[in-house]
Amino acid sequence: MKTTRRTLLQGAAFAGILIAAPRFSFATARSTTLRCVMHADLASLDPIATTASITAYHGALIYDTLFGHDADSITRPQLVSDYTVSDDGLTYVFILRKGLKFHDGQPVTARDAVASIKRWGARDGAGQHLFKRVADVSAKDDNSFSIVLNEPYPLILEWLGKSSPSICFIMREADASTDPGKPITEAVGSGPYMFNRAETRTGSQYVYDRNPDYVAVAEPASGFAGGKVAKFERIILQNMPDEQTAVSALQAGEIDFIEKISPELLSQLEGDSSVKLEVLNKTGAMGWLRMNTLQPPFNNVKARQAMLYLIDQAAVMQATFGDPKHYKGCASLFACGTTMESDANTGWFKGGQNIEKAAALFKEAGYDGTPLVIMQQTTLPVLSNASLLLAQWLRQAGVNVELVPLDWAGIVARRSNKGKASEGGWNIFMTYASGSAYNNPIALAGHAATGEKGWFGWPEDAKHEQLRDAWAAAPDLAARQKIAHEMQENAWNFVPHVYLGQWFDTAAMRSDVNGMIGLPDLVPFWNVSRG
Repeated sequence: MKTTRRTLLQGAAFAGILIAAPRFSFATARSTTLRCVMHADLASLDPIATTASITAYHGALIYDTLFGHDADSITRPQLVSDYTVSDDGLTYVFILRKGLKFHDGQPVTARDAVASIKRWGARDGAGQHLFKRVADVSAKDDNSFSIVLNEPYPLILEWLGKSSPSICFIMREADASTDPGKPITEAVGSGPYMFNRAETRTGSQYVYDRNPDYVAVAEPASGFAGGKVAKFERIILQNMPDEQTAVSALQAGEIDFIEKISPELLSQLEGDSSVKLEVLNKTGAMGWLRMNTLQPPFNNVKARQAMLYLIDQAAVMQATFGDPKHYKGCASLFACGTTMESDANTGWFKGGQNIEKAAALFKEAGYDGTPLVIMQQTTLPVLSNASLLLAQWLRQAGVNVELVPLDWAGIVARRSNKGKASEGGWNIFMTYASGSAYNNPIALAGHAATGEKGWFGWPEDAKHEQLRDAWAAAPDLAARQKIAHEMQENAWNFVPHVYLGQWFDTAAMRSDVNGMIGLPDLVPFWNVSRG
């Protein structure tokens, strides 16, 4: 039987995603409150311990950063008032803006910044790459601190101001001094909004109140930089498991913003003058298939190469998004429409799906018939659909498959297991990241090929790591693009991962909501007003 978008949506394996929910009833949002339905529940309050986007959104509400990238990708000071760089490029001295306070009234000091940078550096891919060159990070006095390097590193300011996938938020020293591998449960920052724990209902709503003591940078908001002015008294992140309920609530004026609308529901909103639709992330999102390279069959490069020929991106995207205006195929290691986009070594993609070729490569890899465990993410339709299609294609290529349906929390819990799938490990899981995240070979942890020290899947390739180092040390954009081309040429030979396609989510908001800044990896709520 031909697999269609409708048959996938009606399939029993997919049905578990759709959670029946009662009709919610809210009073019409007041002019001082913005009610928002986001893509996921806020499972963690620690934006350093997890790369979950929803936790980054939470972090951006309550914390601030030393620097930020503006709309033109220029790094600008935020908490920093001034900085100097030594002639040899090895010593950076930073001076904080005066009068900064945490939400508990404590001043923001250099010690807080130092502890926060160290904690971020232990977890973030770019931070880890930077800290290989760091000799010392220390406070000089209450208001200034220094970073001393072993060798020049041109990207230091860029990393301290990036908005994905893990942001260098400045926390209180006591919070930032905790084990980077253990999530903190406190939520006290110095940013434009304060976390209102008393009115938060875990699993239902998360409440943030305007910080009356926040002093914004005296510049217009631009990208992740400039004045982060809180124009609403309160922001509420509201959970609505049933998307139809959320759409109806938006049209009724009971909520103000929905981060992502499924394509099949867009027609209900198109033409409604009370609602406006916008693609906020212009770089889109890329579906991402990771293989456990430590275990058979994917410890053999031939099996990984087989996956390149097995995936039909158009079929994966069409199954969820229908109209091609919402998606496109992409074979660039760094996503399409980005500064590092490349066409290197993409013959496998241009030739289209080739299941016979994939079957031959699995045979060359010595595949022995052991079932491959695919962790099927049930919380995002595009990835659930991709799992179903992948299982079908693998079987056509002579591979036994076991689908294990898990919500995202279940996948997060299991994906760290490096062992055999039969002993609680896994062979394949899927996730996604924004195009802008893929565009950075250093900041995205999944671009590393450092083996067991790296991100889930643990690919290893010495040449890839040499090229990543060269990319970071490159003097300008043209030099980085050349190295990115070489990196992609090499990567599609050893195959660190496989892509599922690139899509562009549509946000919906009440027509009187203005000033929403379209950032690739973040939904910021400063600069947003009503009317």
